[in-house]
Amino acid sequence: MYNHMVVRLRDSEATDRVMGALADPTRRDILKRVLRTEQCVSALVEHYPMSFAAVQKHVAVLEHAHLVTKRRHGREQLVRGNIDTVRRAARLLDQFEAVWRGRINQMAEILAEQGD
Repeated sequence: MYNHMVVRLRDSEATDRVMGALADPTRRDILKRVLRTEQCVSALVEHYPMSFAAVQKHVAVLEHAHLVTKRRHGREQLVRGNIDTVRRAARLLDQFEAVWRGRINQMAEILAEQGD
């Protein structure tokens, strides 16, 4: 009667890094900005009430999770969003949503049966 869906993670360590990186609102905002257009770290700093070093640490966490890539252009470090990793994270979240939708449907069926 109950269909149990299991979300299987290929690389749970990589998944933990992505989810950990996305858990912070500043990092999510940085990611949104660099998905739209490549930006240098010094330009990103202008958007946040924190030091250059703090923003650079946020970028490093995103980079470690493969959500962004950095490249040098002269003296600047340019940050670009990695859409492939974002898409993988979205697919994982879609799987979690499917699990919960299935559970909600099962609860609705049980309640409907009890009401008969």
